[in-house]
Amino acid sequence: MTENAIIKKFSLDEIETARARGESETRADAPEAEPLGEEFWAHAVRVRPRERKASVHLRVDADVLDWFKAQGPGHLTRMNAVLRAYFEAMRGGARPSE
Repeated sequence: MTENAIIKKFSLDEIETARARGESETRADAPEAEPLGEEFWAHAVRVRPRERKASVHLRVDADVLDWFKAQGPGHLTRMNAVLRAYFEAMRGGARPSE
């Protein structure tokens, strides 16, 4: 998301009113999705979001941090992945959702 992004929230009533006035951003010729059918819903699995991450202050060796940063954007995510791999190895198994 950019710095100038604006998030607008609308109620369902506001959306339906705008559509009734023809103010919908959906193209009139947009195709409708096919119904999913009973087969889909019979095998659907509820997916729960991962637990929220905790924010911590962590002191690491400068060369380790520099190396992760040199790999490009997402160095904190990669550091978390390394810690997760170690945690899973020590715990003795992978996450059930992965």
